[in-house]
Amino acid sequence: MSQSTEERTTALTTDGGKLSPEEIAEHTKSLVGFNYTVEDYYEIGREEVRKHAFAVQDTHPVHWDEAEAKQMGHDTLVAAPTYVSVLGIIAQRKLFEDVITGYDLWQIMQTDQRLIYHRPMKVGDRLICDVSLDSFRHVTSPEMIDLMVTKNVIWNQHDEPVMTTYTSLAARPGMEIDPRLAESLDHVMMKVPPPAQVARTVEPEPGRYELPDPTERPGAYAAVDFDTLTVGQELPAKRFLLTRGNLTNYAGVAGDPNPIHFSDHLVKASGMEDVVAHGMQTMGLGASFISEFIGDPAAFCEYNVRFTSPVYVPADDSAAVDFTGKIKSLDPDTRRGTIAIVGKQGDRKIFGRAQAVVQFN
Repeated sequence: MSQSTEERTTALTTDGGKLSPEEIAEHTKSLVGFNYTVEDYYEIGREEVRKHAFAVQDTHPVHWDEAEAKQMGHDTLVAAPTYVSVLGIIAQRKLFEDVITGYDLWQIMQTDQRLIYHRPMKVGDRLICDVSLDSFRHVTSPEMIDLMVTKNVIWNQHDEPVMTTYTSLAARPGMEIDPRLAESLDHVMMKVPPPAQVARTVEPEPGRYELPDPTERPGAYAAVDFDTLTVGQELPAKRFLLTRGNLTNYAGVAGDPNPIHFSDHLVKASGMEDVVAHGMQTMGLGASFISEFIGDPAAFCEYNVRFTSPVYVPADDSAAVDFTGKIKSLDPDTRRGTIAIVGKQGDRKIFGRAQAVVQFN
């Protein structure tokens, strides 16, 4: 964290008191355009790629088998399209603990996610993340809520852009917690000692914050032939089942300890309907659905989702999530296509918008 950010936070806190919602909003607004680089790189390991693919029920061989991956043009295993969520949790936690202060992570809701791919993430990548607050809006009616978009530009150890992400969040500043809920949170939150201090392994690249956003796009690799596709063509429907075991496993893989994904105790105290699947877990299922059709998940150029309704997972049954989709458009000049998908739990849509741009052969 830069000294200027520390000074800004200190200046807003008077007599050690808690920031008011207005002070939190003013501080956050002042940080729009502020950039920092996560101080440690994230190295992708072979088994982490497999664990994440398992967590989003993705059986595509490029995530599991080096020989199959090589036949498709990859020199090692390729991470699933939403693997970035593992790194994103780390970057977001640091952002809200060290820079954008005043919000509790469990009170922040992800509303939109946009992933722009420059090249596939793969085993051996050492990922470096430049983080910024892209926009902010303080809304007071009909309820007080802060709307913000964070941007991550991710690079590998060769100074090649890998991915740009935009995450839209809604947060309730200065929300007073019911004492019973606070006690419930204390009972279910992870109890761990403070992490060991890690020396900085990454220094901000001089001048990189001022560069235009990367525009590179991945190749087609082993994606299907563009000429075999037609606008309106439907993808084979697919159903995924989620249990509490799936949710707990994903929480561990993604490093997200938010108890709304596993604790009946918290659900009861907060008045929620049931525990809910992670938004990025359901987005990951959608990516697995698309990958099966397009032939190679490394050919994703962009994937964006608007989260409108959570997937509720009961304690005594599986939750079925059904996906359908069709080819929305095809561009013969670039040989790219846009695929729109629909995800449902029963009759309820879980996405307001979900589509992927794919580079075909």
